[in-house]
Amino acid sequence: MIQSPLLNNVKGFVAGHWAGARSGKTLAVINPATGEHLADVPDMAGAETTAAVEAAAEALRSPVAAEKRRHWLTETARLLLDNRQELARIITSEQGKPLKESVVEVEYSAGFFSFFAAQLDHLAPEPLPNRIRQMQWTVHRRPAGVVGLITPWNFPLAMLAKKLAPAMAAGCAVVTKPADLTPLTAIALWNLLEQLDVPAGWLNLVIGRPAPIGEVLCSHPAVRLISFTGSTAVGKHLIQATAPYVKRLALELGGNAPYIVLNDADVNVAADALVANKFRCAGQTCVCANRIYVQRDVEQSFVEAVSERVRRLKVGNGMEPQVDIGPLINRAAFEKVDRHVKDAMERGSRRTAGEFSPIPQGDWGAFYSPTVLAGAHAGMLLSREETFGPVIAIETFDTEEEAVAKANGTPFGLAAYVFMRDGERAERFIQQLQFGHVGLNTGTGPAPEAPFGGMKQSGFGREGGVEGLHEFCEVQTVVTP
Repeated sequence: MIQSPLLNNVKGFVAGHWAGARSGKTLAVINPATGEHLADVPDMAGAETTAAVEAAAEALRSPVAAEKRRHWLTETARLLLDNRQELARIITSEQGKPLKESVVEVEYSAGFFSFFAAQLDHLAPEPLPNRIRQMQWTVHRRPAGVVGLITPWNFPLAMLAKKLAPAMAAGCAVVTKPADLTPLTAIALWNLLEQLDVPAGWLNLVIGRPAPIGEVLCSHPAVRLISFTGSTAVGKHLIQATAPYVKRLALELGGNAPYIVLNDADVNVAADALVANKFRCAGQTCVCANRIYVQRDVEQSFVEAVSERVRRLKVGNGMEPQVDIGPLINRAAFEKVDRHVKDAMERGSRRTAGEFSPIPQGDWGAFYSPTVLAGAHAGMLLSREETFGPVIAIETFDTEEEAVAKANGTPFGLAAYVFMRDGERAERFIQQLQFGHVGLNTGTGPAPEAPFGGMKQSGFGREGGVEGLHEFCEVQTVVTP
């Protein structure tokens, strides 16, 4: 069992009080690197979620001034940074990523609370400059209302911070549902939030399986917005389930990111950036490169550069020093990655880095050796599906037009990365890409200060930037004589 001063209460939080499941049922949280039983958390369901929604709706009857909300945000950022090492230990224990990555995740998360604390002036009433029809027109941004926040297991703090910080800034009351595989990080955050003077009902946390909790969030009339990060399949379900109630959605869904290296790129820069981008969180990120397209002129040098770097990576328990890659989240994740690699090799790909990966024991210990495959092509599973694991599969192209067509040849449009030296060529190339986030000569992902989100079946809405704050607002225009 995990012991932590940030886990004095291992429950949900409803209407200002720690709460278990009314059924008494619990869910086990397992360390994916060791199989250790970390904790039992409540398996909350519809009744607890309904109570949380009603508490949030009641809290909204007493709005909180902007300066008080700013104080909450600033203090939350401080609490995260003051407790970064312990929070990182909890993240690594339940998610598996290396401890050094977990520390960065905590710092990244704190950045959202600091950023949105500085953005509240963007919510001030905005008088239109000219009198229209001899009237004064003023645009107000009101809180969206009760919002449901549903977060995934790969970044259990960062994905929560991206949603919770702007919701708090906008003056929304929240009902948060973290992933049932990694709920301890959210519980630890709520233990910290108890130190703030937040009135009961504003910040609710429900722990449990997705279906019964999601059903209430989708159908309860008091919930006006759901912000979700996860698979496109679940996103489509949320669209269907909320359609009868005409609810707003903010969806960050699946990715299938292209990583394009043209013949005038700096091969070493592109190789370094790819390894840093691809193997974060063992490749279990929606923005990491999944389809690697390299112009034929530089294929050999690029494959050699990447393979040499990948062979130096250390796989193991994220708590151990010098580990670069932790386990996959569970056996199902391992089996998907293994299936993709076997399919690619059966279809003509060759392995240039990576060793045979042992089958995991039970549902844990799912370590997969970081792998580089050359000779990939569109007929392979890993070209069509998001692998979500530590595998680099390299495919060649000849012309810019071919590269653009390959990159856009997916229903997804979350992130893309392009490497080339020619600035005019880059501008021409990037404007043809159908992706919400594009890195030019960098594998860098989102930042709190910049809007981030997808195109096509990667969702809609933005997190980060002023746009991320406005996602949690309703616009109201007031006209006066």
